[in-house]
Amino acid sequence: MIRKVEAWNQEGIWRLHIEAADLLPGEQIDKTADQIKGCFSFLDQVEICQTPQNYKEKITSIISSGIKGNDDLTFPQLDKWDEVEFEIASGRIDFITRAPLIYQEILEKDICTQTADWFWQHYRLRILVRILLIQNETKQAVDCVYIPDRPPQVVAEPPAEKRIRKSKKGNMDKAAIVKIDEVQEGMVNIAIAGEIWDKNVHRINDRLFVVTYSVYDHTSSLLVKSFYNQIEEDKIQIGDWYKFCGDVRYDKYSSEVTMNMAASQKIKKELRQDKSAMKRVELHAHTKMSSMDGLTEVNELVECAARWGHPAIAITDHGSIQAFPDAYQAGKKYGIKIIYGVEAYLIENDRKERPWHIILLAADQAGLYNIYQLITGSYLDSYYRRPKILRSALIEKREGIIIGSACEAGELYSAIVAGTDRAELEQMAAFYDYLEIQPLANNQFLINDGRAADLEALKNHNRLLVELGEKLNKPVVATGDVHFLEPHHEIYRIIIQAGQGYDDAESQAPLYFRTTDEMLAEFSYLGEETARRVVIENPGAINDRIQAVKPVIDGFYPPRIEGAEEAIKAICYEKAHAIYGDVLPEIVNARLEHELGAIIEHGFSVLYYIAHKLVKRSNEDGYVVGSRGSVGSSLVAYFTGITEVNPLLPHYICSHCHYCDFDPGYDAACGADLPEGQCPQCGSLLIKDGFDIPFETFLGFNGNKTPDIDLNFSSEYQSRAHQYVEELLGADNVFRAGTVSTIADKTAYGFVKNYFKDREMDVKDSEVNRLVKGISGVKRTTGQHPGGLIVVPRGEDINRFTPLQHPAEKRDSGIITTHFEYHALEEQLVKLDILGHDDPTIIKALEDMTGIQASSISLSDEKTMQLFSSTDPLGVTPEQIGTSIGTYGIPEFGTKFVRQMLEVTRPSTFGELIRISGLSHGTDVWSHNAEVLIKNQVATLKEVICTRDDIMTYLIRQGLEKLQAFNIMEKVRKGKERLDEQEVESMRASQVPAWYIESCDKIKYMFPKAHAVAYVTMAFRIAYFKVNYPREFYASFFSVRAEDFDMESALQGYDEVKAKIKAIEKLGFEATPKEKKLLPILELALEMLARGLVFYPIDLYRSDARKFIAEEKGLRLPFLALPSVGETAAQGIVQAREQGEFLTIEDFQQRSRLNKTGMDIMRKYNCFGDLPEESQISLFG
Repeated sequence: MIRKVEAWNQEGIWRLHIEAADLLPGEQIDKTADQIKGCFSFLDQVEICQTPQNYKEKITSIISSGIKGNDDLTFPQLDKWDEVEFEIASGRIDFITRAPLIYQEILEKDICTQTADWFWQHYRLRILVRILLIQNETKQAVDCVYIPDRPPQVVAEPPAEKRIRKSKKGNMDKAAIVKIDEVQEGMVNIAIAGEIWDKNVHRINDRLFVVTYSVYDHTSSLLVKSFYNQIEEDKIQIGDWYKFCGDVRYDKYSSEVTMNMAASQKIKKELRQDKSAMKRVELHAHTKMSSMDGLTEVNELVECAARWGHPAIAITDHGSIQAFPDAYQAGKKYGIKIIYGVEAYLIENDRKERPWHIILLAADQAGLYNIYQLITGSYLDSYYRRPKILRSALIEKREGIIIGSACEAGELYSAIVAGTDRAELEQMAAFYDYLEIQPLANNQFLINDGRAADLEALKNHNRLLVELGEKLNKPVVATGDVHFLEPHHEIYRIIIQAGQGYDDAESQAPLYFRTTDEMLAEFSYLGEETARRVVIENPGAINDRIQAVKPVIDGFYPPRIEGAEEAIKAICYEKAHAIYGDVLPEIVNARLEHELGAIIEHGFSVLYYIAHKLVKRSNEDGYVVGSRGSVGSSLVAYFTGITEVNPLLPHYICSHCHYCDFDPGYDAACGADLPEGQCPQCGSLLIKDGFDIPFETFLGFNGNKTPDIDLNFSSEYQSRAHQYVEELLGADNVFRAGTVSTIADKTAYGFVKNYFKDREMDVKDSEVNRLVKGISGVKRTTGQHPGGLIVVPRGEDINRFTPLQHPAEKRDSGIITTHFEYHALEEQLVKLDILGHDDPTIIKALEDMTGIQASSISLSDEKTMQLFSSTDPLGVTPEQIGTSIGTYGIPEFGTKFVRQMLEVTRPSTFGELIRISGLSHGTDVWSHNAEVLIKNQVATLKEVICTRDDIMTYLIRQGLEKLQAFNIMEKVRKGKERLDEQEVESMRASQVPAWYIESCDKIKYMFPKAHAVAYVTMAFRIAYFKVNYPREFYASFFSVRAEDFDMESALQGYDEVKAKIKAIEKLGFEATPKEKKLLPILELALEMLARGLVFYPIDLYRSDARKFIAEEKGLRLPFLALPSVGETAAQGIVQAREQGEFLTIEDFQQRSRLNKTGMDIMRKYNCFGDLPEESQISLFG
């Protein structure tokens, strides 16, 4: 059976792919090829590629017979075939042995070459043959494998733009271009051409980089590897098209066939073009926000329409408008009008009835507002499996909306398919503003399932729609129902639909974005004039009716609280005078006036006031609040109690007489690092404060950036904080920030791998990864931000900004979220990040257990500081706990990555801890950057760039203008573009060293200093408790992780815990997520045991449900630490205990209602002690 024919008539080449029940002999294949060639004079070459049914079984049978000598053909001979296993994949045979001598013999006898040659000679099969040696259960592949010679297929070579790279090894002019799906291991001096869709840079050392490019040519993907002495030599960018020349080998690092680049040449991109003089407008296009259906990135869709010269493009996702904000930005970027629409689901009365598809386009801002209200109703009022819109609601809100009849799932086309009479069709069509027709192939499935006779029937359906439009004076428009951008992108949708269980996923409609000429050709059967009208003129006329609108209205709309401006000023000055005295130092007064002026002018006072009230309430209820982000850059935030971070220069203050010194004469990075001092006026011990953070990093250089105040509340207190916001601002004005959950890379990988596994196809990892990238980011469902609240001022309708919905479309959730993610609204509405965090919970627990107020702990405590560079404060050795640093369990400093940083830097000051926190949270700030500079003694920890603020303050001190220093900081911290020549020259002129400039260009993301200060302050206080109150520290740590605790190992003691740690570490990357999560808990348990403390077993009357209880020499385990006993069950035990002592185990089970599994676990760990199983009454004494 012929499965596929490839023809290159200009070159005179045909290739036939056939499937046979059995393998055909090579002579028969050659004879058949010659016969075909003889029938056509223009043919120079005919190649027949056979694939037998049950390929693996056939090849396995041949090899098995061959090595036993049972076949009539002479198979390559080896003395000990019984010590060789083999694996068969499509087009490949792997011989596998564990015996090094056999491995060497196969190489010396060239068995791989003989085997490949044997299959070519006898069956004309081109098979890649490899020998692999298994050592330590790892396969080592030999890098020299034979492929039978054949002339590679030559295709038209794309025109070259510029020669980028050439070496003696490669010859760009002579090398023939081979299609990637034909590339095989062992090919020498071949060329490929395609798009760079990904690249990976690996630094071998400071003078050698290896870059691996992922290249795709519309047939498959291939890795291309190149080495560079300087990374700047690499000019190849993602999205470029290149021709590469080189040899193809198996690469042990990527574990797949890879080209070693010898030469490269940039070529012109192979892009479809819209060459029509008059352009169409696509009125029906989906993006990745069409849940599990649309595959187009909105930015790429808009860019393509603009590049083709289309005047506009409509975005019409299924029941969703979540692509609108990005579409708006793309429209501005590419200079094209965006038509905002939705493919909605229309119903008559009952939300459970089957809906019809319908297109709604916003003609103006009022129409967009109406669409938003309709979408809100579809999710909150009439949702059932899909967000549905009542026809009555649509009629009521129809103003400013242009309504289209949609696709074959619309009521009008469905009625035509069903044979509805003409009068009823005309009545139905009268409801719409325009009628829609689509390419025939879009509805091919109607023929497949018997609802349409043939293509002519589909043509007649479209002709009838045209007639209806003419009769009713309704414009008829041709749309593509776009679901993916390019024809070859259909594989993405096939894979996603196959993953959802669609049986017909392979029968994919060609729902790609078509050019004007492609659409004119599609509808040529209507006649040239009609085709032009439905493809170009009518869509253009509808576009002319539509105004340019904005999906989110302009302006900032903060909530209104009467007197907020005055209150903020009063609070600030009251606090300032309380700290610095009646006459404020000039540095304090100037900074405060500057900040208040910007905050009040731009309407941010109410946000500060709300945050102030929230933090104050939490503190009054006994819970500290940690600040995040750049809010600590604001002195107003400090004076209003929102943050503990004082952003002023390091200074001394006297709490008694208000003496203040901002020029103490010490080179300290922060106030905590100043030496202890006495007040020269009254002799009191001076307070040390100030972290030197510019205000500009929070509200921008002009103070007009919308503030983002993120606060870490205790996880126990978060819900109460949310309720308080509603009390302050009104429950009807506060909404949870919505999120969009998309297909993650890991999930996409599963879709792709399963697709090929089900079809027994062997696909290279590079091609799998390309498909993963194409599928990732498709919307799956929606959710809610863990702490984000969106606030609308009283009197404003939220639908002016965004529709509303339930998270994950669950009507019974009781939660209402914004339809747009909060990033789309951050310039218009106030967002409060009220996050739940473990650190404030731990601080609260430590304060309750010890009676020590965390705020009273000195940030200069020497013994605590030593913990970040040694284990001495713990009284244990590095050998006992497996690390030379004592920061297990300390937030931000307990991970292996940060402990390694501490080992390199050995910090001795609080300022150095801040710098390390910045380094550890940035991207490419430490690794291959500051780490190398410090190790090579080019710069010290004090000198390297650690936080974004470092750049601005350092450059200003070097003499750069403030605005230029700010702009350089902003560019570097985002990592999206390199410094330009003017910026570099300005830095050089100000004596900025070359290593500093190079370091700036490597950075991808930077942490704000204020965030680092807040984190380190919290971490240092917890470290103080660890050093001085070990039982309480370990109890607080384990209590928030009780459900993950390894009770069995802990009770067996130090040696068992240590053995468990080693076992998990030995697993490396193969460790499960659960084991990885357990590792830091075990590390801290080991440390606790090494310090002489113990774990006490569960006690019916002394154990808590969740909390580890500090007792004389250790900790009492809680019920939640029992395997398979959850929070509810643990609380049930405690509640049952409060009713009185348990008489029997039976009495315990009845009162606690613990299930059989839980009872068995408690028996296993002897939790019942001497308690009898059941009451026994003796009648005879």
